[in-house]
Amino acid sequence: MIYQSLILRKGEGIGWITINRPEKLNALNIATIGELQAAFREFEADPEVKAIILTGTGEKAFMAGADIGEFSGLNAETGAYFARRGQDMTRTIEDCGKPVIAAINGYALGGGTEIALACHIRLASENAKLGQPEVKLGIIPGYGGTQRLPRLVGKGKAMELIFSGRMVEAREALEIGLVNKVVPLAGLLAEAEALAREIIRNAPLAISYAVQAINRGLDKSLDEGLELEAEIFGQSCGTEDAREGSQAFMEKRKPNFRGR
Repeated sequence: MIYQSLILRKGEGIGWITINRPEKLNALNIATIGELQAAFREFEADPEVKAIILTGTGEKAFMAGADIGEFSGLNAETGAYFARRGQDMTRTIEDCGKPVIAAINGYALGGGTEIALACHIRLASENAKLGQPEVKLGIIPGYGGTQRLPRLVGKGKAMELIFSGRMVEAREALEIGLVNKVVPLAGLLAEAEALAREIIRNAPLAISYAVQAINRGLDKSLDEGLELEAEIFGQSCGTEDAREGSQAFMEKRKPNFRGR
């Protein structure tokens, strides 16, 4: 597929997806939403890609929200359609069977924060600012922000941020658990790549199973979640990678995981 708003590259097990709309501070429009979903599906199906890093072009913005020009003509029906398109895309990211790392380089507002929330791990540059300012436009977050933000930072803090629409600087985002780590802008992509390399040394099927267990278990009771974990643990035990991992440990050598 030829992408108009994204730059894709891959190498040494890592797939890079870069939002490339610098003239709009990498803001999202419907076309970019469709491209993002297609790009994640492409990399998830690519056996050469073991981990995915998502970032934005330039030093100012990861994704500075949605393209406001597309909101002006929305009504109740088209607004719901617009939201569902974005939600479908963020679910594709969240449910990806390969680890997804957001490298948040600057502003991540509105849909930008919501996409970051859908990623499995979030690294932020020191100049990053995140927020859900939708109420300032008379709307609410529509790509999962009202659902994922409370699950990540707690109901009270999420309500504060969504009701006020204020931006959170990188250090506060780290303090409230919105991001995993804050690093200097110049080292952000190197940090994301180093983390991706650390992760992909492990068994890829095990990581995929862990994604399923965590995502599917979050809204279950503890007992239901434990039963789900037991089922998925059993599936992981039946893989060649599990046998290779145990054998390598006993033989005091590095495992050679094949993803099967």
